[in-house]
Amino acid sequence: MRLQSDNWVQRTLISGTVSGVATALAASVAGKRDAESYAAPLNATSHIVWGDEAALHDEPSMKYTVTGFLLTHASAIFWASIYEKWFAPSEEDADASPLKPLVGAAIVTAGAYVTDYYLVPRRFTPGYEKRVSGKSLSAIYGVLALGMAARALLARRDETRQYDRQYEGQWQQDY
Repeated sequence: MRLQSDNWVQRTLISGTVSGVATALAASVAGKRDAESYAAPLNATSHIVWGDEAALHDEPSMKYTVTGFLLTHASAIFWASIYEKWFAPSEEDADASPLKPLVGAAIVTAGAYVTDYYLVPRRFTPGYEKRVSGKSLSAIYGVLALGMAARALLARRDETRQYDRQYEGQWQQDY
């Protein structure tokens, strides 16, 4: 599967899946550090479905942990759709700065944070804040941004390598 594609849905699913899995892993690591439980932050996310009781559970479970992971993943795909539509570099941007995908992802992630903690009702917040520190919460959102930008950065790297291979033989013939 090509990482750079004209298909917005395909790019969104790749970016969203990478950022969703990375965010869930970051939340789990933060949970182990802050709450002595890998599952606690994902369980807390499931408060959207199961109510505030979900944030009290430390053990992994199908009910709380899987629900929390699926909500995290769906949210990441939603934010990746915005990123891919308006900020991700296209194939025509091959010469653009590698900062473009990072800045775009940072903008979308800032929008996600403002939406999550200032615009939606408390019932629809991610719930991480119930089990991890503010520092860990910042790291989780940072990982969300890096996950969103990863597809574009890897596609850029692949295109550069392909270009280098294409012209390497030409250069050796000329000299």
